[in-house]
Amino acid sequence: MTGTLVLAGTPIGDTADAPPRLAAELMAADVIAAEDTRRLRRLTQALEVRPAGRVVSYFEGNESARTPELVESLAGGARVLLVTDAGMPSVSDPGYRLVAAAVERGVTVTAVPGPSAVLTALAVSGLPVDRFCFEGFPPRKAGERLTRLREVADERRTLVWFEAPHRLDDTLAAMAEVFGPDRRAAVCRELTKTYEEVRRGPLAELAAWAAEGVRGEITIVVEGAPVPGPEEAGPAELARRVAVREEAGERRKEAIAAVAQAAGVPKRQVFDAVVAAKNATGSAPREGKAP
Repeated sequence: MTGTLVLAGTPIGDTADAPPRLAAELMAADVIAAEDTRRLRRLTQALEVRPAGRVVSYFEGNESARTPELVESLAGGARVLLVTDAGMPSVSDPGYRLVAAAVERGVTVTAVPGPSAVLTALAVSGLPVDRFCFEGFPPRKAGERLTRLREVADERRTLVWFEAPHRLDDTLAAMAEVFGPDRRAAVCRELTKTYEEVRRGPLAELAAWAAEGVRGEITIVVEGAPVPGPEEAGPAELARRVAVREEAGERRKEAIAAVAQAAGVPKRQVFDAVVAAKNATGSAPREGKAP
């Protein structure tokens, strides 16, 4: 019989948030794969448990090399517990490779549900929670970051991001540029910890605040793109939306079609708006035929 892979959520701040089953799984596991073995030791001390199984490190640097070893242990019948520094494994943390490899070998994969910075930030943000998407960390390079943001500029669902504190001001400024300075957002800092802070406001205001320097673990929640009314989807706005999509790498024909569908207007109206915008700036459109 094959073993079982258990993905265990760990506290994102307050150790009292640890799920009750976590202590039992830590004691029952044959192998514990931990993103940071030192943090695991502090966690087990706080929970007053003593793991009986073998503890190995499993982090970004050795994830590819260690995955086959863990899969072989699972294939041999071992119960392998995977924990990361905080939150659920594989959510912007190590784990995906191991889960995929275990599934391919027919190994049972289960989870001990636990704290999640994504859901916690979403819940306290004060922004719509009925539909959302998680975007992970934005790219570090400015150009790549702008491209990624432009790809989701028209996303109607609430957006959730992780970010490093020293890049927060640049990221918020880029979001204000692409999404608009008045788009509502919330910056959630040090969730469940002693210095927890949730700063809410327009993106431009949050970018100015972050420019003064912010510390701690950061989760950003951004309101989805608004549904435009007929008066909002004027020629200039339609042309701007096409330009945003083109800058993200989309062909003009497809960009025009997508903008027309989102705005609820004929493609010809969007095409005419693009032509007018190009004529106003003195540059001819790249595609001269109407869609």
